[in-house]
Amino acid sequence: MDSTSISRRSLLNRYSAATTAAAFQIIRPELVRGQGKEKLRAGLVGFGGRGRQAIVDHLKGTENTEVVAAADIFEDKLESNLRWLREEPRNADIRDRVKIDPDKRFVGFDAYKKLLKTDIDIVFLATPPGYRPEHFEAAVEAKKHVFCEKPFGTDPAGVRRFMAAAKKSEELKLTVVSGAQRRFDRKYMETFDRIKNGAIGDIAAGYAYWVGNPVIQQKARDAKWGDMTWQHRAWYSFVWICGDQVVEQHLHNIDVMNWFMGAHPSKVVATGGRCWRPGDDIYGNIYDHISADFEYPNGVRLSSNCRQFPAGQQIHRKIGELLVGSKGKSNCNDLAGPGPNINPYVAEHTALAKSIRGDGPYVNHAMAVAESTLTCIMARESAYSGQEITWEQAMNSTLDLQPKEFGYDVKMDVTPLPQPGVYKFV
Repeated sequence: MDSTSISRRSLLNRYSAATTAAAFQIIRPELVRGQGKEKLRAGLVGFGGRGRQAIVDHLKGTENTEVVAAADIFEDKLESNLRWLREEPRNADIRDRVKIDPDKRFVGFDAYKKLLKTDIDIVFLATPPGYRPEHFEAAVEAKKHVFCEKPFGTDPAGVRRFMAAAKKSEELKLTVVSGAQRRFDRKYMETFDRIKNGAIGDIAAGYAYWVGNPVIQQKARDAKWGDMTWQHRAWYSFVWICGDQVVEQHLHNIDVMNWFMGAHPSKVVATGGRCWRPGDDIYGNIYDHISADFEYPNGVRLSSNCRQFPAGQQIHRKIGELLVGSKGKSNCNDLAGPGPNINPYVAEHTALAKSIRGDGPYVNHAMAVAESTLTCIMARESAYSGQEITWEQAMNSTLDLQPKEFGYDVKMDVTPLPQPGVYKFV
């Protein structure tokens, strides 16, 4: 069958069959000590704002679990966020389950290795995404279940490394839950089922939007910080460690599109640039807008718009998705029936624990969200280079953005802002 003749329904049915098969793999992985409500022990790698919130969400969404170890390259980040967990009034109901003793607090570029040697069942990976492939690979080698913040890398070489570890995690029956929390949002899940069963007919087109404020912006550089320290403190401004906005943030919406389509795009053409972000050290080398035209194997097109504006300005903002079908349209969460609206950031951790213990469906989203990560990287590289990028090109790309040396004072020159026609995708 030619790829362009694949029907929308067959793509969804193929995805549904795979999901249904996985749902019946109710297992009790060997890493769980005992049966049923046995206590689980978790450790965190990356103790920033997202990392500490992952702890809160996990403990609010599970019973009989404790967080017993933490790692970060910066001691002040680790200690200040641990203090917040223990002292913030809203955490009163979970603080007794945060039991990170001094000898289980690891600092440095190799801190994650030390944490993975401890007696934990689950590891939360919440560092900036440039480290995700290396840390996920190590977690799988250590046979730990994983909560893995999105995205799953910043370059094709890293995503392929993640994919190889994802295959191994499936073979080991490890649970892997991603930070793409819409996959655990009841309204999205029920709408997916209804669209799969023909609620809006055959999909003709898709639209994805992340038009909002910058997520993080470091204010100033301390004169004592070396280059690598600075780029970690201001990680959202540098492409090697954040992936650019289309990868780090717009992945949420692109992942929904891939999930509902049951496939990843075959090619993309994108444009973008930098309008409001100044060209100084604080703002690094990422774009502030990228628009992309994706094409899926069945010929369906996805129009994607990623843009971030300064906070406080009266500018139109839109975050969401839209699918247009032969019988109607959906924003991907509007076809659900009545029911409780459980915080999806909490629901994903409930699903994580249930999958590990075997009293819920087995979950492993490693490969699916890795494909969505590479989809976003394709858009970035198309915008940077001005060229059409295919899935095959991305999968065979030699692009590797990761530094060859790590240390707080390592010299790191900032690569120039990519210019289409000059920048080359390799």
